[in-house]
Amino acid sequence: MPLLLPLLLMQANVDAAGIASPYASQLPKEIVEKKMEEERKRRAEQAAQAAGPAIPESNTGCMLAVESDPAGSAEIARKAMAEAQGRARVRAGLCLGAALSQLDRWGEARTAFVQARDAADLEDHPSRARLGAMAGSAALADGKPGDALSLLAPAAADARQTEDKELLASIALDRARALVALSQPDEAGNALAEARAADPANAQAWLLSATLSRRQNKLIEAQTQIEQAATLAPQDPEVGLEAGVIAVLAGRNDAARRSWASVVATSPDSPQAATAKGYLTQLGSDAKAPPAKAR
Repeated sequence: MPLLLPLLLMQANVDAAGIASPYASQLPKEIVEKKMEEERKRRAEQAAQAAGPAIPESNTGCMLAVESDPAGSAEIARKAMAEAQGRARVRAGLCLGAALSQLDRWGEARTAFVQARDAADLEDHPSRARLGAMAGSAALADGKPGDALSLLAPAAADARQTEDKELLASIALDRARALVALSQPDEAGNALAEARAADPANAQAWLLSATLSRRQNKLIEAQTQIEQAATLAPQDPEVGLEAGVIAVLAGRNDAARRSWASVVATSPDSPQAATAKGYLTQLGSDAKAPPAKAR
């Protein structure tokens, strides 16, 4: 395979999630960032539920309007922040941060989330954990992994107090992304191990672990991890692509063909399918070949 292996190695870029991917450069920004955006929205919803008493009446519709009118929501929340006292600042800051995130104003969003976190009671670990995690995520999106780590450390400490395993895993994943961006792969591996231990059903934790292991040439570990990711998310085209990359680097071309063919079959119109077809062509395989029952 004169072309495929060099292609995979040359494309070992860092994707929008902060973990290297052999196909990230071929995907549009809105695709590679989809999972992070979904995670940010989930965190915003959870933080809103944990933020206690409602924000001032003038701001009650803010969170509902963030997605449809982020600019307007930001203005409402900014005014509420200027007037709010005590715990009301938690909800106002959350809304402002969420709106600014929608506008890709990540530095401002991080500041808003930090202000909201700091307005929460010291014993309110759920709110402080979620808001701190959102601040760290905003720092990552702003290209400041070092700042992200400084925000994620106390967020993780608060999450441990709540025994919220899902949130703890999510924070660990962001820590791993930040550490990869800072060229600290071993520390990133430790963070991914924490994520898997906290939430074994988190398919993203297994996928990113497999990707990092593959980059470190730990192909046996990568294979075990990608198999677990495939068990948890069998239809995820990113999992299928990574499974094929790991297989071809291990010299298992037939397994790679099956994985990439499954991506084409299950997500035919996706950018991942287009990438899979390219890899299959380089292996000399028909991209329309039926997928195997198991990757």
